[in-house]
Amino acid sequence: MVYFILAGLCEIGGGYLVWLWLREGRSFHFALLGWVILMLYGIVPTLQPAHFGRVYAAYSGFFILLSLLWGWQIDRIPPDRFDVIGCAIVLLGVGVIMYFPRG
Repeated sequence: MVYFILAGLCEIGGGYLVWLWLREGRSFHFALLGWVILMLYGIVPTLQPAHFGRVYAAYSGFFILLSLLWGWQIDRIPPDRFDVIGCAIVLLGVGVIMYFPRG
């Protein structure tokens, strides 16, 4: 689970820095740092023991959760009840994908 969270923070944080550069006119240094962090995002999931498809499918649930939390804390847009319900459904799916016993 730690790798999912770390990957999500790298993807969202790196993307956010590129967003600030392109959309809000910040320095090119924001873009460079964002690109480096996005490259780390590509590396972190390889530390998971499961195969690629399963890791990326499960990671998407954590990405949704972290995106909503990022928006709430950074952009000050709190998730509504439908965001919370949808995220709960997705995280249930993550649990099934990663931890359901397989024969």
